[in-house]
Amino acid sequence: MNTKLDKLLVAGGLSLACIQGACLTALAAAAAPASPDNDNAAPRAAQSAPPNIVLIFVDDMGYGDIGPFGSTKNRTPNLDRMAREGMKLTSFYAAPLCTASRTQIMTGCYAKRLSMPMVLGPVSNIGISSKEHTVADLLKKQGYATMIVGKWHLGDQPPFLPTKHGFDSYFGLPYSNDMNKTDQKGHPPLPLVRNDKPIEVITDAKQDFLEQRYTEAATQFIREQAAAKHPFFLYLAHTAVHVPLHPGPNFKGKSANGPYGDWIEEMDWSTGQVFAALRELGITDNTLVFFTADNGPWLARYKDAGSAGPLRGGKGSTFEGGMRESAIAWWPGKVPAGATVDTVAGTIDLLPTFVKFAGGTVPTDNKIDGVDISEILLGKTTESTRKAHYYFSKQTLEAVRSGPWKLAITPQDEHVVGSRGLIGAAGNDASAAKGKRGKARAAKSHDTNTNTEPALRLYNLDTDIGERTNVAAQHPDIVAQLQALVAEMNKDLGAEGAGPGVRPPGQVKHPVGLWVKGQEPSKEVIKEHYD
Repeated sequence: MNTKLDKLLVAGGLSLACIQGACLTALAAAAAPASPDNDNAAPRAAQSAPPNIVLIFVDDMGYGDIGPFGSTKNRTPNLDRMAREGMKLTSFYAAPLCTASRTQIMTGCYAKRLSMPMVLGPVSNIGISSKEHTVADLLKKQGYATMIVGKWHLGDQPPFLPTKHGFDSYFGLPYSNDMNKTDQKGHPPLPLVRNDKPIEVITDAKQDFLEQRYTEAATQFIREQAAAKHPFFLYLAHTAVHVPLHPGPNFKGKSANGPYGDWIEEMDWSTGQVFAALRELGITDNTLVFFTADNGPWLARYKDAGSAGPLRGGKGSTFEGGMRESAIAWWPGKVPAGATVDTVAGTIDLLPTFVKFAGGTVPTDNKIDGVDISEILLGKTTESTRKAHYYFSKQTLEAVRSGPWKLAITPQDEHVVGSRGLIGAAGNDASAAKGKRGKARAAKSHDTNTNTEPALRLYNLDTDIGERTNVAAQHPDIVAQLQALVAEMNKDLGAEGAGPGVRPPGQVKHPVGLWVKGQEPSKEVIKEHYD
């Protein structure tokens, strides 16, 4: 053991925003839906050029928060159309928390493998290691222009920023939009970063315009690369719908689901703008768009949280609601329209899949956990070459899935992330434990765990997607098979703590916050708060 490594909805076009300011141009209220190209029934001829790749990643969105996955509260016409013209992946997994999920999507590795299973705060001395290959890095080597717009959250120190990990350009927040507490350890105000420089402080008022600004930056990048006839990779990592909720002025109060629904609908509008640009530029036939989210809904936020639909649990949990994400793939003539696939796949599979589509190969110097699912996306098979999916909660392996069977091997919480830290089996939030208010919150949020249930709990997710019926006693053979998979992983990453397959994160000795020029702290503050 290594103890050191433990979305008005659909609208017309927008004028170019003031990148430095918070100016907002009027949306055309009666505009026709901006949507994916629906003329994709007949297969196209194979394209010799590598496809453009657009990855849309939503923050803290529940499995049941969009129309294609059962939402009746939130209107998502662009995603509805994307699903009709593309493929839904209904057993697609991320990670329970922000940083871990983004580690996986960038590197093809379980976050634990890279010692990144926790949520990184501002001014952290660790981040993504320069020794790891990212999807952006590998696509860039295939001649792609690469850009990330939105939330990064893999470290805010210079060696950890996106431009040091394969991205030509970056416009967005370095971490979550709630990490704006300047009274904590000398943390800077919430910074908006362009490439490797903080350019603006994002106040609460300015957060209302983030999604619009992200969308304009993303569509501008698409237009520039199309004009240059250059293959591109766009990673659009929304701040929505992480709390605090900040839907734009044209969306506030427009949904039937409060501020949360307003922001979901703005995110859907943003997705429509991306598709509108692709259609206008005539590059839909050679563009793969993949949509998914980073983890389940933050249920501890109650009315400001989303819905996991039929799934149990939420953000921070290794129940399905914490890690199973809505996912849609779209590529006219290549990805079959109207398809639904329940094959187990996940964010760790996107790196090898995107690299395969780009005509490259994944280096073998660092072991990864994902597999190429290009044949699944192209409708050629429903079989994955990965025999199991593992559910990690930070350093602890809590469950494993193979086929329809999921074996939980430790106590689990329905959601463990509270407004003041960890609640449930992994630790109790003191504010939720005191008085009538705390009891009411606990009752409302259904904070339950499995401490009183048998140590081994087997669920058939085909017949029990809500994970309510333990059938371990009826299927000892399946339990044994899954225990063997657990044993394999224990030899690699470790079921608890850090196993031999865990690699160190990137580290810096003296982290300093991303301060906008002219607002840097004094030498005295630096001495008091920084290493």
